[in-house]
Amino acid sequence: MMPPLPEAVAERHRAILEIARHTGSVGVEALAERLAVTPQTIRRDLNLLAKAAMLSRVHGGAVVTSGTDNLAYAERRLVAAPAKAAIGAAAAALVPNGASLFLTIGSTTEAMARALVDHSDLMVITNNLNVVDILAGRPGIEVIAAGGRVRPHDRAVVGALTMEFIRGFKVDYALIGASAIEADGSFLDFDVDEVRVSQAIIAHARQVILGLDGSKLARPAPVRVGDLGDIDFLVTDRIDPALAAACAAAGVRVVEGDPAA
Repeated sequence: MMPPLPEAVAERHRAILEIARHTGSVGVEALAERLAVTPQTIRRDLNLLAKAAMLSRVHGGAVVTSGTDNLAYAERRLVAAPAKAAIGAAAAALVPNGASLFLTIGSTTEAMARALVDHSDLMVITNNLNVVDILAGRPGIEVIAAGGRVRPHDRAVVGALTMEFIRGFKVDYALIGASAIEADGSFLDFDVDEVRVSQAIIAHARQVILGLDGSKLARPAPVRVGDLGDIDFLVTDRIDPALAAACAAAGVRVVEGDPAA
């Protein structure tokens, strides 16, 4: 997994991935001219993207090998990367050593997983195979992968089998994400199967930590995951007054991560 990048670098990587998604391949010289940087900078960018399995390096450039859906997910990983890293660190700080927890699908929950690597005596159950890659093999962390259908573009495990698997546990914490949140605290997503798994996870956790960056505020999404009555903590990098008031009324603790930290 690629560590958080400076925003200027992340923005350039997003541009490279967008070009690659539409053309199938990219060249060093053409990218350098288009993005107004040196060829050496582009080579470093392509090497980083290849290391993160977002592109495959070839002589003179890089090519798409993972499909457009996978590449779109790779682009989303780079959106608000410093904010997601800060949210991940703040969420991980709420989880004590010795806890059991669920970690769900999404780039923000992957940031939470990266922030948990130095915890000890954790049991982590996840339907996110990217989280398995991050935490499996870490000393003191037992990782249990949910069974079910694997969604290829983001390596999420979803469906009826996954929900049945989750119902076999009752954990201390659920660390979850969402695609959008409204001012009244309703949090939303786009995929019905993903939402049903998230709802099962919420129902089988003693405390729920929702992490999302400020770009999700008042963003439209069609499928309701839950509301403030379903969570105990909202971890974010910024919050608007209406949502803050709703959290206070519902007894939800707001924790703000600092992307500059």
